[in-house]
Formats: sequence, C-alpha cells, structure tokens
Amino acid sequence: MSGETILIVEDNAALRVGICEMLILEGYEVLEARHGLHAMEVLRGATPDLILSDVMMPEMNGFDLYTQVRSQPNLISIPFIFLTARTDPADFLLGRSLGVDDYLTKPVTREELLTAIRSRIMRYSQVKLTHLQQAYIASLSILANAIEARVPGVHGHIEWLVELAQILAGYLDWSERLITQLRFGTILHDIGKLNVPENILFKTGPLLQREWLEIKSHPVVGAEMVRGVSFLADVAPLIRHHHERWDGTGYPDGLSAEAIPPGARILAVIDAFDAMVIPHHYAPPNTLEDAYNEILRCSGTQFDPQIVACFSKAWEAGRIQALVKNLPISEIATIHQPPPTDVTRE
Repeated sequence: MSGETILIVEDNAALRVGICEMLILEGYEVLEARHGLHAMEVLRGATPDLILSDVMMPEMNGFDLYTQVRSQPNLISIPFIFLTARTDPADFLLGRSLGVDDYLTKPVTREELLTAIRSRIMRYSQVKLTHLQQAYIASLSILANAIEARVPGVHGHIEWLVELAQILAGYLDWSERLITQLRFGTILHDIGKLNVPENILFKTGPLLQREWLEIKSHPVVGAEMVRGVSFLADVAPLIRHHHERWDGTGYPDGLSAEAIPPGARILAVIDAFDAMVIPHHYAPPNTLEDAYNEILRCSGTQFDPQIVACFSKAWEAGRIQALVKNLPISEIATIHQPPPTDVTRE
C-alpha cells in the first residue's frame, strides 16, 4: 500500500470518480475537487502529496489553481501534474513556463498515469528527506555549538571539524551511510560535555583526580544522550569511542585497533589536531607544522595508521592548511582539557 494522499481536481464527475477509484485500488488516499476554487477550499484543511488537475474548469481553471497553490508557503513544493484534453502546444508551453511538474494529455493509459504519479511522489519524498536531513544537521550544529558558546568569542568550531573530517573520509572508500554517520558524529562528539560543570571544564590549573574522571565521562554521557534518538543510534559508538587509542590505552573502554569504530578513529585524529592548533583557554596553540608532526609521530600508538596516512595526503595537498587559514583563529577558543599528566590527586 502506498499511503500517499493525492488531490484530484476534475470537473468531469465520471472521469474524476474513475481516477479516484483507480488510485484507491493502488493504495493511495484520495481527495476530490470539482474545480480550482473548490480545490483551494480542500487545501485549507489538507496537504496532499501530489495534485492532479484538469486545465479547463469552471470557477477557476488549472493554470490559476497552480498559481494559487504555488503562492502558499506550505504548498509550494507539492508535485503538480496537469491531466487535460487540451493539446495546444501553447498550453503545454504555458504549463512548463509556470514550472508544473508534468503535463499529460487525455486519453492517458492507466500505466502512464501511475508512472507519472509514482515518479513525482518519489522525487518529492527524496527532496523532503534531503530537507529534513539538512534541518537535522542545522539543529544539531546549534546544539553542539552550545558547548563552545559557554566560552566568549567562540564560533565556527563545529563547522571546521566537520569539514576536516570529511576531507579525511574522502580518501577512504566509504558508503554514503558511513559518511553521514561521521558528519553527525563530528557535530555531536563532545555533546556530553554539556553535563560537565564549567568550573571543571574550563579550569586553568591542574585537574584533581575526581575532576579528570568527570571530564573522561563525557563520551559515555554523550553516547547515552543520543542513543534513544532513532536516526542517531548508529552515531552513538562514534561519540563513545572518539577518545580510544589505537594501542588500547584510551578511554572509556580501552578498545584497540580495528575494534574502534572507523568514524571514531577519524574523530580521534581531528580532535587531537584541533586541540593543538586552536587557541585554548589554558595554553597557546602549536604551529601547524608541529601539530602535523605530532600526528605523524603518534601513528600506530594513539592513531590508526591508515587515518594518519589520509591526513598526510590531505596535508601534502595543502587542504588542511587552507582550511585552517580560513578560520577566524583569533576569535576561537576550544574546550579541550589538559592531558592526564596534568592531573593531581586530592
């Protein structure tokens, strides 16, 4: 069963009923209107997935109906198909110039009509999904940047990390699904730090043992925060494991090598590079060259050698330097903490 709703606008009652019955048998929900004016009344209380309309009708013709529909913000993207007996090329050109999705002339076979409807609804669904994903990304970016917003003058930090992550992923033969997971994982990798008190998160002196343990809890907290969200369930492991090390000495679970999710291995590299090249609240930045050499030095211990090799390719191509150059470095501070060697016990 299809389940989508189609509005049929046709002044010929017998034809309208026939089309409605056919579409109902195909599993579609159907709304009916006798002419354009009637259709606008129907649209005040419903939003169909497609409109199929005749052109020549009393009260309001199909062209005027199309113009009215496209003037409504909530209806502007709904697929609109003309089904008409008028074969005048001028009408066809007018429909196309208005932007109508399809223009079918009567008589039309059942299969031709269903094919046109299915293709337009499928395209509409793809566009809606894309817009929904873009809205998710924008919303998640706002949420993630709320962490950096706790420090005055911070902006653009998440966006730079997403670009850096995708540069590295571009050197790997990854599916679109994995790349999408990486994008979401990068946006949300430090979301658990929203649970860490500011007096600990931004402490400039050495951390007490209990404070360091609270900092180290943020990957677990972050993973739990997103685990219950269906479209983010696959992202939770990236968030939980982005502080694991290739040699198994990381946290929270001491995973090593291939046991660490691939996306988390990329996050480990970009998170470390970010910590070295962006000004901190507790330390000045390293030079790009020093940070790059440190990434190379930690290949096979802290980082996956394959990811480091991708990082090196991007460096040699000048892509990382160009990305950093475009950052408003002087206005950005990070929330990364001093390494465990700065920890003191109570």
